[in-house]
Amino acid sequence: MSSPLGDAFFGLLARDAIGLWRRRGEVLNPVLFALMVATLFPLALGPEAARLARVASGVSWVIVLLASLLSLDVLFRSDVEDGSLDAMRVSQQPLAVLVAGKILLHWLATAVPLIVLSPIIALALGMPRIGVSTLVLALLLATPQISVFGACAAALTASLHRSGILLSLIVLPLAVPALIFGAGAVETVLVGGNPAQPLFLLAAGGILAVAFGPLVCASALRMSAS
Repeated sequence: MSSPLGDAFFGLLARDAIGLWRRRGEVLNPVLFALMVATLFPLALGPEAARLARVASGVSWVIVLLASLLSLDVLFRSDVEDGSLDAMRVSQQPLAVLVAGKILLHWLATAVPLIVLSPIIALALGMPRIGVSTLVLALLLATPQISVFGACAAALTASLHRSGILLSLIVLPLAVPALIFGAGAVETVLVGGNPAQPLFLLAAGGILAVAFGPLVCASALRMSAS
């Protein structure tokens, strides 16, 4: 037997998924950006395999991080334009739960394709195969944090028409720890070490972000309306 909260959560998820399908060009932008940068970066550094291998881990992380930022500006844009954001604020259902659905869809539509693409990017940049699986695992643990941080920043700037640069300025400093630990985990594997510690730190950060992020995002949405 379904509950009103579950119906509201999955109903919002389905509505936003249909909206994303209609704007699927915007969903493809992060993937195209990542492919373009991964293609151009070796041209800038030169064809030397050893040089590319030294920076492959960090560059892969930066590409995924920057590509994830491209879709943040549209996270609440359609809700503001059609008035559904106001309806969400006054809904009898907890706003944090509704926001969690939007964050989940953003992660599925933006982060998951980039995670699937990450082995191709890493290998194209010359990363040894031994580090690819650790890269994918680290991205699985870190990208939920980036989606939560991005949603909170998008909620704060929901009333602004053009907030792309402001969103980047808010999210990038918050994502630096995930970038450091994620790239560090891959580098540890490449030198023959155990990446457990940075991966555990990424997992802890992800759990905290998923647990408290929707609450912070809901509060930010209420603040942006006042």
